[in-house]
Amino acid sequence: MQAQPHNTARDVAGLKVFVVEDESLVAMQLEDMLFDLGCEVVGLAMRLKRAHDMLDSGMAIDVAILDVNIGGEKIYPIATRLREAGIPIVFATGYGREGLETEWQVCPVLQKPYSASQIEHSILAVTD
Repeated sequence: MQAQPHNTARDVAGLKVFVVEDESLVAMQLEDMLFDLGCEVVGLAMRLKRAHDMLDSGMAIDVAILDVNIGGEKIYPIATRLREAGIPIVFATGYGREGLETEWQVCPVLQKPYSASQIEHSILAVTD
């Protein structure tokens, strides 16, 4: 079987994405871009407690996009749970890679503001 090139929206179509973002306009825009890429947003949390509750529900997740700073709290407890479950993570932050703690530097970073193609590229980087 020949590998398919990863350069169209079809590549991420059908993936189940969990999003944690505390800015409502950014969250809605991200959700719209993921929808346009053919992804299914299976959860959108704007607070850490809600994110923990959603993870506790056992929903199926293919990849997570996480804002680093949620209401003044760092996202790392959620990221740790996702990593332990084997779920790939993409961080979204206005601070770029420098905004991540050292142990998370291996994860892709979406620098805010980002485009749909940057989202797609980041998702493909962790799901290939």
